[in-house]
Amino acid sequence: MIKIFFEKRLPLTIAINCLAIICGLMMACLARFDFHLTATVYQVFWRLLPAVVIIKLIVFWRYGLFSGWWRYVSMADLVTICKANIFASAGVVAYAVFVYRLEMIPRTILFLDGLFCFLLVAGIRFIIRALRENFYPMPISKAGKARLLIVGAGDAGQMIARELRLNRKLQYDAIGFIDDDRRKLKEHFLGLPVLGCCEDIPSVCRRKRIDEVVIAIPSATGKQIRDIVEKCQQAEVTFKTLPGVGGLLDGSVSVEQIKDVSLEDLLGRDPVRLDSQQISNYLCGKRVLVTGAGGSIGSELCRQVARFNPSKLILFENGETPLFTIEQELKKSHPKLLIYPIIGDIRYRARVEAIFDEFMPEVVFHAAAYKHVPMMEVNPAEAVNNNVRGSQVVAETAHMFRVERFVMVSTDKAVNPTNVMGTTKRVAEKIVQALSRRSKTRFVTVRFGNVLGSNGSVIPTFKEQIRHGGPVTVTHKDITRFFMTIPEASQLVLQAGSMGEGGEIYLLDMGEPVKIVHLAEELIRLSGKTPYEDIDIEFTGLRPGEKLYEELLLDGEGIKPTTHEKICVARSVFEDETILKVQLEQLFDAARQLNLKLTVDLLQKIVPEYQPAEHASVRKLNS
Repeated sequence: MIKIFFEKRLPLTIAINCLAIICGLMMACLARFDFHLTATVYQVFWRLLPAVVIIKLIVFWRYGLFSGWWRYVSMADLVTICKANIFASAGVVAYAVFVYRLEMIPRTILFLDGLFCFLLVAGIRFIIRALRENFYPMPISKAGKARLLIVGAGDAGQMIARELRLNRKLQYDAIGFIDDDRRKLKEHFLGLPVLGCCEDIPSVCRRKRIDEVVIAIPSATGKQIRDIVEKCQQAEVTFKTLPGVGGLLDGSVSVEQIKDVSLEDLLGRDPVRLDSQQISNYLCGKRVLVTGAGGSIGSELCRQVARFNPSKLILFENGETPLFTIEQELKKSHPKLLIYPIIGDIRYRARVEAIFDEFMPEVVFHAAAYKHVPMMEVNPAEAVNNNVRGSQVVAETAHMFRVERFVMVSTDKAVNPTNVMGTTKRVAEKIVQALSRRSKTRFVTVRFGNVLGSNGSVIPTFKEQIRHGGPVTVTHKDITRFFMTIPEASQLVLQAGSMGEGGEIYLLDMGEPVKIVHLAEELIRLSGKTPYEDIDIEFTGLRPGEKLYEELLLDGEGIKPTTHEKICVARSVFEDETILKVQLEQLFDAARQLNLKLTVDLLQKIVPEYQPAEHASVRKLNS
């Protein structure tokens, strides 16, 4: 206990605060009597001193003024110091009134004592911070350090500069800022000059011998980042960035968060506006289960859900390694959250029911699915077993255990599908919609397009091809897809889940479709190479079941806006559940028998808009 007492420097902290309190009272007495050391001054000082010291030390302890690192004192600490002094002064006044009835104690001293005490307590802290930032530790040799130019002289940029200044061990030497705000030009922040605007990056980099540029503008749009990256490429310097505002969950910025500019940054979309209160209302304190918790969307859903303090978070996943990975990450980032990693297969009803019976989840996010289009074309039976029967098992179990909300993650490939994967997801949508008509559980579906950087998406494939020197393979020069980032998609899934009353299909605003060939070109440029010169792009032709263009809406569904600008709702189109059940039994029977042709035919019967391609692979498997 004694060791801890001294290790935390508590005695020194108390002594300094006590000295500030004593000096504040003495200065108040002297100021009241025109700085003449008379007998009256000593009399008033000694009469008040014991009570002032005791009262203020108690109040300061209560407000935490004896803890914290003074070298990092901020405006928030200043507010706390002000509050502590106000309450402490009120205690001193109460003491003077009730004990001495203000006899021989001028009222001016009570006011001046609070003022001087505040100035001394706050001033000591800010002086220590100023000394720490400017004189200690003494600058060490800058040899081997990268000369860093910070784009953005706002809060994020200044946080980066401050951290570099405090931590001399970091391998960066901040040279200055770049900012397009003309009012900041030639100004200094944290001792660093604003050297110009974004147009000046090439000339500033050459003049100041810059090694690296960091884009410290979390709210920057994709176009802004592309423009800055282009200037950095002209200057032939390395460029990095900070996560977007969606990634800075607590608003804090650190040098550790600096990362390479990614395709997600170049295609950056407007930050997602979340109604945190609405989401918190249905997640905070609830038992939440996520299927497919180790996948790209499932794991991000877990991260986002954890922010809203559920009472329990149940991670349901078939893969041992991805489940272990997300569990360890969440335990580190949310040590107080109760996390239960559960290995299991959504197709096994007994296992699913046992999990629901043990944990009694109140909210379920169903993200488990097979999603790779070409692979499901040659494995239609497994696609049916997992995407259709698995979804039916989880949905019916949620209904049986009276889950409050059930949110199913779907895909734009379910709209007018040309492939098995999209068709199975459309059948799953029908199951959930039909069940919602008779269940007290609020079943909703969220439909969106591709997510950048998800497992098996084109981005990791392109990166691997570029790493090996190319060529980068694109199926068709005109093929387009809707894209959004994984955090954006997951956040909007949470938001949509807070809206549904049951049976709705929510559509996420995917923005404008992006040409895949443009993605390939941007990735090649990010690698520091030139498309078609250093790295070639080859067109291989559409794969089985692949469309040129994706859609988000079926004919007849209609569309209505919601209270969220990025979420729309499709008009519900319900199926006859009795007929659907018969069709599903026939479908499952065909899948069990591995009759692949019949499986595909039955999918087309359940989803008439499905137009399957004739694939030799299916015929080959059947033979």
